[in-house]
Amino acid sequence: MEQVKIGLCGLAIAFLVSGCATTTGTTPQEKRQAILSMKSKALTELYENRLKARAEIAAAPGYAVFSNANVYLFFVGVGGGHGVVHDNKTGRNTFMKMGEAGVGFGLGVKDFRAVFIFHDRAVMEKFIGSGWEFGGQADAAAKAGEKGAAVGGEAVLDGITIYQMTESGLALQATVKGTKYWKDDDLN
Repeated sequence: MEQVKIGLCGLAIAFLVSGCATTTGTTPQEKRQAILSMKSKALTELYENRLKARAEIAAAPGYAVFSNANVYLFFVGVGGGHGVVHDNKTGRNTFMKMGEAGVGFGLGVKDFRAVFIFHDRAVMEKFIGSGWEFGGQADAAAKAGEKGAAVGGEAVLDGITIYQMTESGLALQATVKGTKYWKDDDLN
């Protein structure tokens, strides 16, 4: 009976996260606008907390901003989201989706933003074209709106600087996960 309760709880959390991971709006234009609005808010927050990020983004060939929602339930974690890659040279936006799955210890739900700064054009183009990322992650978050705290991070991997900012959630996790990013055919 306890396993059934845990399973139902996990299913309910998955439905909640899937709602967080979708864009608002019903038309492609409304969805694109919601993603661009999320991007602007995330960059404003990043610039307030990491002063060097503005200069890094201005000097880079491009950057990406993603909104992610994750669920960690004991030994499995899943997540999904959406975002946009911006080419600083052409001004072009490429709208993308993301999904991830991981194994390890975790419990909770987390909604966060990730900003990727591409320091090399070839790396950015490869990300848009094939977009795989694989890695380990450990973090803790207990945040709702402006209350609480979360341990965010900065990482540099293969010519990409990644900043993560937690929006809300209560989570503790240490996982190895795979993440796939791909073009959103409905929005490009």
